[in-house]
This record gives sequence, structure tokens and C-alpha cells, in this order.
Amino acid sequence: MTQSAVDALHTLAREYLPQEIAERWIGLLRPGLRLEKAEGAGSVVGRLGGVPGLPEGEEWPVWEGHGPLAFVASLDCAALPSGALDIAMPTDGTLAFFYFDGQLDDGSAVVDPGEPDSWAGARVLYIPAGVPVAERMAPEDIQPYPVVPLTARVETTAPHLWHPVVYREFAPMPDDHPVWGEDFQEALGDHFEGTEHRIGGHAHPVQGEVETEVAHGALGNPPWNDPRIKEEALRWVLLAQFDSDNDADMMWGDCGALYWLIRPEDLAKGRFDRAMFTWQCC
Repeated sequence: MTQSAVDALHTLAREYLPQEIAERWIGLLRPGLRLEKAEGAGSVVGRLGGVPGLPEGEEWPVWEGHGPLAFVASLDCAALPSGALDIAMPTDGTLAFFYFDGQLDDGSAVVDPGEPDSWAGARVLYIPAGVPVAERMAPEDIQPYPVVPLTARVETTAPHLWHPVVYREFAPMPDDHPVWGEDFQEALGDHFEGTEHRIGGHAHPVQGEVETEVAHGALGNPPWNDPRIKEEALRWVLLAQFDSDNDADMMWGDCGALYWLIRPEDLAKGRFDRAMFTWQCC
């Protein structure tokens, strides 16, 4: 993580927020890995698109009643600088991400954290190091995305301004709380412009906080004013976020993004089958 990247958010907070509030907000920042197109001599840590390498006997993920998922991305965990993160990412092996992207039904079936029957429409596979793999051609009628090699750099990430961690830190929060000030919101938005593929850190939502969406589904869809939702949202962390990407011909709705979240205890145990998915678009 470059000092300039850290200082930029610190400076922004101290410019737009009262001193005491700025320091408390700075305490909410978390390290993440920004994934970008690898060019030149950059170290490749994974890729968008193409076809996955899968072990013999590993079935291509399918959403029963709908069809096979599309392959989105793979990450070489040994190549990721995950030691800089505050979550327990695997130190080796490969993570592969799949999503039912609408190729087979023109987008009529939607994967939604509030609809358990749809959860099979997004999958994370972990392939341990040393397990032999071979490239697996995509199923019929699934068009692979163009390959985009990825490199990673450590960055500082900020919570969405309505994230439950912000409420927990500053409660009670009146409508005119400085963190919600228009100038601070605009400055923060300008700081995070651009394509946002990310591992760990805080999610960069297109709409509202993704942790709340996942928590609502994990609790079985209680009323949105149920206080358990904010408590549950604090239990989930971002595993991976994949933005719309022109180079990979990936467009999630209207310039949207895909998000996989996981509880830290499940991540530490390698229980990627317990990750939950949501997506948002403009």
C-alpha cells in the first residue's frame, strides 16, 4: 500500500470533516486489493474471462432448471499480495468465480440473495494447490468472455457512508451528520472513480450497501426494519467484487458489479460454499 494512497483518504477526511469525526472515520478504512489489467511487466495474479482450469471429476457449475453458469474470473492465491489484507485469504490454490449471466435466457432469471432457490446461480470454487487441472471448454451455448490478465495492488478502501459499521461508530446519526455532507460524499465518489475489481477491503457498491442485502437474505428475508439485519451485516466481509469491464466484454446490467461476500470464520476454514452473492447496477 503506497503512503500516497493512504494519505489521500486521510487528507480528504481531514479537509471535509471535523477533526474528531475525521479521525474516527479514518479508523474505519481497510486494506483491499485492486485488480487491474496487467500490462507490460506487471505480475499476473489472475484473469477475467477465458475458460477455467478444473480438476478431473469437477463438474461445471450448473443452476438446476436454468443451465450452466458462465466463468467470470480466476485468481492465483499464491500470487496475490494477500498478506496486506485483514482477512484470511488462502495463501495458495486457485479461486474460480462463476455466475449465471443471462446468456441462456436473455436475463430473465435473476440471482438474488433474498431468493434461496437462486443461490446456485453464483458459485466460488476453491482448487487446492497441487491438484492437477486441465482447461475445461465452456458448455454449449455459453460464450466465454475475452481473457483479461489481472495484476493486483494494495489500496485503502472506505466503507459506504450508510454501511452499518458507520452507524455503529457514529450513532446516533442525525440527517445532517457531517459524514453525510454533500461535499464529503462528492469528494469520496471522485476518489473511487473507475473500474473497481477488488479483493477484500470494503465493497464499492453501485447502489446501497451490499452487506445489508446479503444479511437480509441470510436471515430469511425479515422486514427491512428488523434490527438483526444491521447486526448480521457486520458479520460479512467482501471476498471479491468484479465490475463491468469493457476489455472483457462484461456488462452486468447497466454498468453494474458482481459481489461475493463471506463470513470471516468461513473464509478461515476455506468454506467458500458458504459465500453469498449479490449484484447491483445503475
